Amino acid sequence: MSRHLTVRAERFPIRGSFRIARGAKTEAEVVVAVIEEDGASGRGECVPYARYGESVPAVVAALEAMAGAVAAGLDRAVLQSAMEPGAARNALDCALWDLEAKRSGVPAWRLAGLAGPPVPLVTAYTLSVDEPAAMAEAARSVAARHPLLKMKLTGDGDLERVGAVRAAAPDARLIVDANEGWTLDHLRRFAPAFADLGVEMIEQPLPADADEALRGVACPVPLGADESCHGPESLERLKGLYQVVNVKLDKTGGLTGALALTAAARAAGFDVMVGCMVATSLAMAPACLAAQGVRYVDLDGPLLLAADRVPALRYDGALVHPPEPELWG
Repeated sequence: MSRHLTVRAERFPIRGSFRIARGAKTEAEVVVAVIEEDGASGRGECVPYARYGESVPAVVAALEAMAGAVAAGLDRAVLQSAMEPGAARNALDCALWDLEAKRSGVPAWRLAGLAGPPVPLVTAYTLSVDEPAAMAEAARSVAARHPLLKMKLTGDGDLERVGAVRAAAPDARLIVDANEGWTLDHLRRFAPAFADLGVEMIEQPLPADADEALRGVACPVPLGADESCHGPESLERLKGLYQVVNVKLDKTGGLTGALALTAAARAAGFDVMVGCMVATSLAMAPACLAAQGVRYVDLDGPLLLAADRVPALRYDGALVHPPEPELWG
């Protein structure tokens, strides 16, 4: 057995810009891990996130430091304790899944223990935070193809934003994401009106280190934990604060962790969203397995790019199809 790990950073321009409460960006910066073994190649992609203290150079360095362990036969089980959860482990974990599928001829969904082949999923489509009229126009332009819209919000003015989008897309399902940008006063003011407007979920209204203030608050719209939820160890504290948890492979450290968190969240009584960072189809592909059967799917990252990698996932409007082996798994 001869194994070799290659790590590279790549950039993919975003169509226009992507804006959330913390700021805007015009390109997706990703890190790809490639493991080659006896003619087979496994790949994984991650997005380093400054919110969690990550950077592209640091993630590249962390992965390159694992080259010796990979060459010595590192497997997914050992990886879980060899690296901390986060973007770097995600890329390596997904590369190991892909490599095993390629070498064994057994698709990743079987290796993951799914009951059957993965099915296409309806993904949310994200609207960047903007002025109400601009968000309404964005919603109007995509609503026919995307029945589930996810609105990025920021605080003051959000009631007008949601009202404008609802008027522009009266039949769309709506979820909103404040990305830690609200106060408790915002939540108390907005939630009743959002309920009347048919908003199904409010994601991460308060900063993760301040969300204990949600305990005992009667909110008419279910609340979702994103920045507050990283792994199964998060769940006990989140009971009574949130009803939904957002599972992202870049937080859990890969598909292995995402599957474990999804199972634990369901067992603890939470609904599950499987989400993503803005990235290419290579990052979405393993998430398609974790997202089978969950309440909300938010795997629209490639739809926000000016161009995806080739080969790519197949999107039919809001429907994202499972990955073909040429891409991953």
